[in-house]
Amino acid sequence: MIVMKFGGTSVGTTESIDGVAKIVAAAVERQAGGAEGEADQSGESPGVLVVVSAMGGVTNTLIDAAQAAAAGDETPYRDARSQLLVRHQVVAGQLIEDGVERAGLGRLFDNRLREFERLCRSITVLGELTQRGLDVVSGVGERLSAPLLAAVLRANGVNSQFVDAGELIITDDQFGNANPLMEATPARCRDRLLPMMQSGVVPVVTGFVGATEKGVPTTLGRGGSDYSAAILGAALDADEIQIWTDVDGVMTADPRIVETAQSMEELSYEEVAELAYYGAKVLHPKTVTPAVESKIPLRVLNTFNPSHPGTRIVEKTHQLHHGVKAITAVRELRLITVAGRGMIGVPGIAARTFDAVARQRANVLMISQGSSEQSICFVVPEAEGDAVVGALKVEFARELAQNMIEEISHQPDIVIVAVIGAGMKGTPGIAARVFNALGERNINVIAIAQGSSEANISLVVLQTEADEALRAIHDTFELGNGAD
Repeated sequence: MIVMKFGGTSVGTTESIDGVAKIVAAAVERQAGGAEGEADQSGESPGVLVVVSAMGGVTNTLIDAAQAAAAGDETPYRDARSQLLVRHQVVAGQLIEDGVERAGLGRLFDNRLREFERLCRSITVLGELTQRGLDVVSGVGERLSAPLLAAVLRANGVNSQFVDAGELIITDDQFGNANPLMEATPARCRDRLLPMMQSGVVPVVTGFVGATEKGVPTTLGRGGSDYSAAILGAALDADEIQIWTDVDGVMTADPRIVETAQSMEELSYEEVAELAYYGAKVLHPKTVTPAVESKIPLRVLNTFNPSHPGTRIVEKTHQLHHGVKAITAVRELRLITVAGRGMIGVPGIAARTFDAVARQRANVLMISQGSSEQSICFVVPEAEGDAVVGALKVEFARELAQNMIEEISHQPDIVIVAVIGAGMKGTPGIAARVFNALGERNINVIAIAQGSSEANISLVVLQTEADEALRAIHDTFELGNGAD
């Protein structure tokens, strides 16, 4: 059994949706090659489950319209309703010949978008857009694209049926970034989906969305369709979860910056988790968790180049690769430093520092402290920098007055460059080669950090030098040649 997730770029146009339908049809045919309804000789049971995002750009259109409604402007949501209705009907008109099917889809589109319009009208009257209301608005795109893709699949001879993930993925009520309740969700998924798949039906499930136990719509966070696929795959004990996107798998670096970047054949869960956390855009950071817990392989594939094998993500790789596999960068950050000779040997300084940061609900991406204990530096998103610096000055007002802490400084416009590879552990000379590469190009390293797993060396550099740093490290480890 495989789970196939298609993102917004994969279903952004009539042509791409037609391509997705052909990819799914080919997968269904391959899966049907085994004994029908039974495990094949490898122990894998046949069946295909599809998870789909909204058409490219639709979610942003919906959110922008709702935000405008909260500000009293009704024009954007009225325009959005008309534009989205036409956009989805055009695809149906070009890819579905059956007039009855098209008419049914047209009514569904119209009903969903009228609901959206009514909700926006209420938002305008209230003058407020709550996170709960935003979740309802944000999920409309998936509730349009999933029925559309199911109908296109039927037009291509695939027995398919749309399923709303609100019936399957039960979440808490943390609107905007809900967490699945894995005690209730797997049973719902199995009860609803397995009978369909065993009878030869391909379910097309809405990505990104879920619902509370009371049925209130929620979302899993932006990019959460990847998470949806992993949750469903884990619930159904899938053999593989496929993430179909617009690149040939996970790349060694951003190809827009490093021209020699290549796709990688295989990565470990640990490596892809590091890449996801440190800015790689291929996978949603939460995606790895359900797959890791269930030991289900993932594969990142290109919708627009389906013959490419992509990147397989597994518990442990089989490649004899010792060293760096990929590099990535996180931008728009600020480096904050708490420093002073009075900090030496004083317990609790670090705890108070990060308590103050936590009260601002700021995300700390990297921490570095010298053994002298004279300073602690850490990195937060630029947007959170001013609030964090202000909170630290209040927290340490007495120490600043007494010169126990001499300064709380901050540096904007910095970038974390993360050097990733599980094979770095126990391989001498990796850090030396990284720093030599940067030194040869006169790139200054402001701060460094390395976790005990040794799968990630993180460096802080100026934004103006970040791209050159990526190219220097990529060249030094010959990642463009597929070799260390």
